[in-house]
Amino acid sequence: MARTSASARTGKSKGKPAPTNRRDNQLETALGQVVREFRKRAGLGVAELARRARLSPGMVSKIENGAISPSLASIRALSRALQVPVTSLFREFDEITDATFVRAGEGMLVNRSGLSIGHEYRVLGQTTAKGIAVEPCLMTYTSASQVLPFLHRAGTQFIYVLEGQLNYRHGSKTYLMSEGDSLLFQADVPHGPEQLLRTPVRYITVLCFLGGMGG
Repeated sequence: MARTSASARTGKSKGKPAPTNRRDNQLETALGQVVREFRKRAGLGVAELARRARLSPGMVSKIENGAISPSLASIRALSRALQVPVTSLFREFDEITDATFVRAGEGMLVNRSGLSIGHEYRVLGQTTAKGIAVEPCLMTYTSASQVLPFLHRAGTQFIYVLEGQLNYRHGSKTYLMSEGDSLLFQADVPHGPEQLLRTPVRYITVLCFLGGMGG
């Protein structure tokens, strides 16, 4: 009578690694891509970078290919050899993970009590990646909405009209805007809708500035 192996009894196949989640090595892959980019910018080969970092060429190659998860000591050694901050080596991972998806009709609804009446201010996302804050919003006005042509805040702002018609003021100038029109301006100059000519008015606004999120 043939003997049944332990692997057969347990249903496990010998020598085959367990399936891995595609996202498990996302950090390693992103780190490897950045290390390779900095190495090429410095005009270094794998062997020369390995010598400067006091690592083996095989180790550096595996790091660049995202095949291993390097120790903190290895990451520090690479950053010194490449003459860049350790945080710079994680740049691509920040870019990969910093994403916001908002379905149609969703987004955080903000009510600014005392500042406006009857208009909808829906935040579509917020990010502060690389020290640059970006806040896209969908603004909706009806015939009962109050307009505020004297808003001001730090940064640069962009608006794109989706529906309706309005006069939009920026400083001493007024712009007649309809569907498809856009305006890019410095937001520290007083600005805002001055007159709603055809309602409803809907436009996308994107505010961009340095530092953390503002009010």
